[in-house]
Amino acid sequence: MNHYMEKVYAVVRRIPPGRVTTYGAIADYLSLGSARMVGWALHQSIGAANIPAHRVVNRKGELSGRLHFPTPTLMQQLLESEGVAVVHNRIVHFDAYFWHPEELDR
Repeated sequence: MNHYMEKVYAVVRRIPPGRVTTYGAIADYLSLGSARMVGWALHQSIGAANIPAHRVVNRKGELSGRLHFPTPTLMQQLLESEGVAVVHNRIVHFDAYFWHPEELDR
């Protein structure tokens, strides 16, 4: 595993249950590249028990990574099991659930 992926995974592991962040917020926090690179790193982690990739969504709160999970509904099911409301593959009241990695520095 490369250094970039390790940094992405370290941030994703710190996202609290019931909260979500975006690919872009992680990329900005790490100053290591683009949101697309974060998505690529997370795609490599699907199925890893200790990396909650389901808590990372696009900037609109859409479950854009859902098709990379074993079933297209698994991402939504995992979020809903943590109390996050999802309708039509989009987080309801996205701002209320949003967590920024900068909170790690507080």
